[in-house]
Amino acid sequence: MNPVPCPALPGQVASLHLHPARSGAPLSMVQSVELVVGKGILNEPRYFGRLSHTTGKPSRRQVSLIEREQIASHASSLGLQSIPPGAVRANIETTAIDLIALLGRHIKIGEAVLYLYEARMPCGQMDAICSGLRGLMENNRQGMLAEIIRPGKIQVGDSIHVIETL
Repeated sequence: MNPVPCPALPGQVASLHLHPARSGAPLSMVQSVELVVGKGILNEPRYFGRLSHTTGKPSRRQVSLIEREQIASHASSLGLQSIPPGAVRANIETTAIDLIALLGRHIKIGEAVLYLYEARMPCGQMDAICSGLRGLMENNRQGMLAEIIRPGKIQVGDSIHVIETL
C-alpha cells in the first residue's frame, strides 16, 4: 500500500547534520542524507549500525529531529540572539511542524518514512552551549527520536508530511 500524506501538518527540513566519530565534537552540516532501515544515516560515523546495549539488536535511535522554532524559543529564554544550526545535536532540524504532537506517528520526509517513537533526552552538552539549556529541553521541548521505516534520501528543503496509513 502506498503512503497517503496528510496535508494538515506540512513541515520542512531546515538543515541536516551528521554526528562525528568522536563524542562531543561539532556536527557537520550536509545538504542531503541517505537513510537505511535498521541502521540509521549512511556515513554517520557515530550512530550508523549501532546495536542496543541491552538487546544486541539494531538501536531504535536511528535519527533525531527538533524544530527550529523550539530552538529559537530556548535561545530567547536564555537571552541569546540565536543557537546555531546543529548545535543542539539533532540530525534533522525542521520548521513549521510540531514534532512532539506527532509522537507515535509516521512521517514522510523526501523518499523516507520515519516512525517518531520517543522524545529526545537532552544531554549535558546542552549546558555547554548555554547554562540552563538542558533544563529548558525537557518536558516535550527537546525534539524526537525516530526509527527508519522506509529507506531513502532526505534533502534540505524537503517537505514533511504525516502518514496516515502505510
